[in-house]
Amino acid sequence: MKDILVAFGRATRSLFRRDIFWHLVWPGLVSMLVWTVVAVLAWVPVTDWVFAWVGGWSFVGSWISASDAAAAVTLVLIKIAVALAFVPLVYVTAALIVAAIALPLMLERVGRSDYTDLEQRRGGSNLGSAVNSVVAGLLFILLLVLSLPFWLIPGVGLLASVVLTGWLNQRAFGYDALMLHADPEELDRLRRDWRPQMLLLGGGGALLAYVPVVNLIAPAYAGLAFVHYLLERLRHDRHVRGVTLLDAEPRDSQQTTQ
Repeated sequence: MKDILVAFGRATRSLFRRDIFWHLVWPGLVSMLVWTVVAVLAWVPVTDWVFAWVGGWSFVGSWISASDAAAAVTLVLIKIAVALAFVPLVYVTAALIVAAIALPLMLERVGRSDYTDLEQRRGGSNLGSAVNSVVAGLLFILLLVLSLPFWLIPGVGLLASVVLTGWLNQRAFGYDALMLHADPEELDRLRRDWRPQMLLLGGGGALLAYVPVVNLIAPAYAGLAFVHYLLERLRHDRHVRGVTLLDAEPRDSQQTTQ
């Protein structure tokens, strides 16, 4: 937990760098603009469709048809659920923009200033990042759609959104944060070994999506926290294995060769 808080602290410190701040802001602004337009155009047909869909459930349809008050309550719950559903959609769009464009740029800048002792072994690639981000985004949307019926239960929508967004963060940003500095083996192993902590880190970033104004930078800020967290894990891992900036192999391997 301490390392996660340190990562958020370092990400906060990086916020005020002029070469990074703009990359924190513009993905959220673009995503917010796109989904605001979609919400204005699609609000009525979407809510009407969801109401008709829910009304088709046998146990709900009979309840709605028996009382105007029940129908009104159901409609209010549906509107709340649809409004909440737009929050993760805004976030996932911004997160994919961050993963594909903004985070690699921030990674280079942070790496040059804070992690100069880490050799860049380039175990990932821009193509790998793009594929990973697209797959993560598609899985996120699929899971989001499958969870929608449960959003009518008060509180479940918020919980499902935070859990799914936290998963998205660790899936998308975990690769990007390491792709420049880790080799292929380190890239796979660190993401596997530290997945529970990454989910917690991703969940912390997901909660920021529901804080007004802060939600504009939440995806990029979460990505920046992943950069600091995983590069520090990589630094510690190489130190334990005896790998330094000048070493091409762990010291144990060099001694065996000699």
